[in-house]
Amino acid sequence: MGRLWILKWVLLVGVLGCCIEGLGVNWGTMANHKLPPKTVVQMFKDNGIQKVKLFDADQSSMGALAGTGIEVMVAIPNDQLVAMGDYNRAKQWVQRNVSRYTFDGGVTIKYVAVGNEPFLSSYNGSFLNVTFPALQNIQNALNEAGYGDTIKATVPLNADVYNSPVNTPYPSAGRFRSDINGLMTQIVQFLSKNNAPFTVNIYPFLSLYGNDNFPFDYAFFDGASNPVVDMNTGIQYTNVFDANFDTLVSSLKAVGLGDMPILVGEVGWPTDGDKNANAGNAYRFYNGLLPRLAANKGTPLRPGFIEVYLFSFLDENGKSIAPGNFERHWGIFGYDGQPKFGMDLSGQGQNKLLVGAQDVQYLPQKWCMFNPNAKDLSKLADNIDYACTFSDCTSLGYGSSCNNLDANGNASYAFNMYFQVQNQDELACNFQGLATITSQNLSQGTCKFIIQLASSSPSLDASFVSLVSMALLFTAMWL
Repeated sequence: MGRLWILKWVLLVGVLGCCIEGLGVNWGTMANHKLPPKTVVQMFKDNGIQKVKLFDADQSSMGALAGTGIEVMVAIPNDQLVAMGDYNRAKQWVQRNVSRYTFDGGVTIKYVAVGNEPFLSSYNGSFLNVTFPALQNIQNALNEAGYGDTIKATVPLNADVYNSPVNTPYPSAGRFRSDINGLMTQIVQFLSKNNAPFTVNIYPFLSLYGNDNFPFDYAFFDGASNPVVDMNTGIQYTNVFDANFDTLVSSLKAVGLGDMPILVGEVGWPTDGDKNANAGNAYRFYNGLLPRLAANKGTPLRPGFIEVYLFSFLDENGKSIAPGNFERHWGIFGYDGQPKFGMDLSGQGQNKLLVGAQDVQYLPQKWCMFNPNAKDLSKLADNIDYACTFSDCTSLGYGSSCNNLDANGNASYAFNMYFQVQNQDELACNFQGLATITSQNLSQGTCKFIIQLASSSPSLDASFVSLVSMALLFTAMWL
């Protein structure tokens, strides 16, 4: 009996110690073939992940998270912010997406994300006038429903909402962007009043992307050869993450809230779609970040614990590539839930693989390839363009994993991606006689010709549906 108790204790310590305190992941679902939500949630459990950030409040995802004890940040997409400007609509949203799941055995909701990076410069001010009213209404609706002490509304913002002046480009000189300084001041004051954190997304990779003059090592954590010195404070910055974070700390201090809690909603490194996006650089980035988080090192202006959500858990082949081809490759796991590189979520620096998805169901072992017997190649370019438009050819780009294929290989890759998206429909591997189906795996080197996941319609656990129905009935009785 004693030995059995010791074994159970050792196993418990092992599970609890396998993930850094405060470390979470982003779970995006913009893919044309998705792993079943229960499979993804089991991956969270297997890897000791206790915090998850969503980009919606999808019923199938929430159903899979119910009863797990995993802390969840649900989200209101940007296209719903206008509607949330109506307080009654905000109350309805809280009832459907918070009250509905807040019961014994339900979902442990901790935050509501109001929008996602709504003040990006590329949005041209589309959400400037609707985000703050939506934030106010959602938090007030949470307060009215009795959740205000435990569930906080926040706005995940891109790091472009603050900067330092050109003449003093140091973290200590950080200020909110001049065009939104007044609005940002209102938002942070409201967050502070409700004891909610400031949520920021920081991407050192984007500092490198498209900027060959950016010092490469400064994007990582293992020591830049030429630290950047803040001439106002004398602090030496050896990486862009610390400098970026401290620029935010200074911006908050400038509006009288220098001690406000900061939550990093997204941080990560992509593994394909750019010359700097690969598994080696991703490993280097995380192998520097995670030990710092485990040691509660913090930053020069904000030492100590930082709550961080890695971006992202899974690759998403349905994301827009307007920012760059890398957008579909942020996952620490591939589209099929298999780990891409060694990663130690305990922050101890061990080069070990995460636990991947179990019992994954794939389509049959068939690929679509360029037909070597094709005679008329005049329509080849048009057919490749068509295949790539309706699938994902981002791995073919410059510096990407399939960049070294020859012309026939490029055609085969494009045709196969379309074929897999179409669930291997034979008609999807014709392309005016330019393609043919093969049982030979065409993968070569770093370039993987994938077999897509077998389609599966999401299903909800019957007991969970019953509990939700009872919760809704109980809620309605008190409205």
